Parts: sequence; structure tokens; C-alpha cells
Amino acid sequence: MNSGRASVKAVIFDLGNVLVNFDHLIAAQRICRLTSKSPQEIYALFFDSGLTRSFEEGRISARDFFLRVKEMLGLSLSYEEFVPIWNEIFFLTDDNKTLHSLIPCLKQNYKVLLLSNINILHYEYIKKHFGVLSVFDYVVASCEEGVVKPDPKIYRKALELLRLAPEEVFYTDDRKDLIEEALRLGIRAFVYQGAEKLKLDLKASGLVLSHNFFDKR
Repeated sequence: MNSGRASVKAVIFDLGNVLVNFDHLIAAQRICRLTSKSPQEIYALFFDSGLTRSFEEGRISARDFFLRVKEMLGLSLSYEEFVPIWNEIFFLTDDNKTLHSLIPCLKQNYKVLLLSNINILHYEYIKKHFGVLSVFDYVVASCEEGVVKPDPKIYRKALELLRLAPEEVFYTDDRKDLIEEALRLGIRAFVYQGAEKLKLDLKASGLVLSHNFFDKR
């Protein structure tokens, strides 16, 4: 660690494709059976229209999101049929599981916070089906804050909860654009490139883990 630089006191994790992997095409492929559009066209409608961003910001309800999707795609299915299609896109990899065992080790010496762009349906689904969220000291979810990364407001909310200066926080996210905004705010931010690379980044930033976690293979 550089002399005179503040030590890290907290670690912020992204959720999607870091702690839990996902693939929106899984939902698009299931929906395409109910419409004439291809999975790629459905994916583009979700993410190029701004609709999903509004949902992640909590600006529209889950039922309103469903009704707009239904209208856009000309679907004939109920809300109750739509929800599992929308939600069942998440899965765990070995890297995810490694991080799940890392977080309790980190928590012995550091505060841990989850910072995620996520809609309310996915948020509730992950809370129910994946235990990792309960480990965190704090969770900052875009659907509850009304703002998504990389808006500086959501990073500042995380810092406010932690009661720490930016340079006292280590942050990892799989998206480079989100890391770049955090760096601009002074946060020690690293692009997530797998569990082994994360261990190296943590160690290089001066973090100490118990039980020789860094030596595990």
C-alpha cells in the first residue's frame, strides 16, 4: 500500500455476474415461443427502449412493467405466468461460490456492502433463492433508491451508509463504465475479472483475510 494512503475499511460488491450470474436471453428465448419476434428482438425491446431502466429505478411497478412488455410484444399471458419467466435467469458458477465463501471472511475485518442495479422482481427473487444477500452489512438496490449506476448519487449513498471516505472503500463490478465513475469519485475500484483476479486486487490494496483465504486454490 502506498505510504500515507488511507487503509481500506469496507468492500462494495456488485451483484449480477459477480455474486450471481444471469442471462437475459434465457427469458427472451422463453418469451419468443409466445410471439413472432426472435429472442434477439425481444432482448433489444427490453434494453433499448429504456423500459427496463425505468423498472430498475423503481419508477414503474412490476405490474406496469408487465403490462408494457405484454403490449410491446403482443403477448397473451398472465402476470403470474410472466413473473417466473422474467425471474428464472439466474445461476451460480464456481466463481460465484468462491465469492460467497470470501464475503464472511472479509466481514471479520471490513464492512461489506452490496450495490446493484436491479428491479424489484429480480431483487425479491434473489433474496428468496440465494442466501448471499443476507451476509451483507448494507444493501443498496437501485429499485429502492430511484437511481442506477453510474449516477454518482447511488455511489454517494453507499459511502453515506458506510460513513467512509471514498479512498477507504474497495469496489468491484463487472462493468468497466461503472468502475470508471467510481474511480472519478475517488473510490478504489476494480473491474471484476474472476475470483482469482479479485483476490489479487484485494491483496494489492492491503486487505487482510483470516484463515489464509488468499492461499486457497
